[in-house]
Amino acid sequence: MKKLITLGAVSVLIGSFLISSAVEAAIRVRGGFRSNGTYVQPHYRSSPNSSRFDNYSARGNYNPYTGKKGYSKPYKW
Repeated sequence: MKKLITLGAVSVLIGSFLISSAVEAAIRVRGGFRSNGTYVQPHYRSSPNSSRFDNYSARGNYNPYTGKKGYSKPYKW
């Protein structure tokens, strides 16, 4: 019984870590007007970094807010 409780506590800690890291991966972008006058709605994007593989638009990934699959080739230089 003690092993079961320990295993449950460890899985809760791991789960909370995974959820918190997923939340940190998104940045909210405020809406605004472009120079040509069109309005861009507020949206979320992935955090800026030097990796091409963890962006929402990279193939193999998807945007959790829109459900769209990634389309760009991360290996293209």
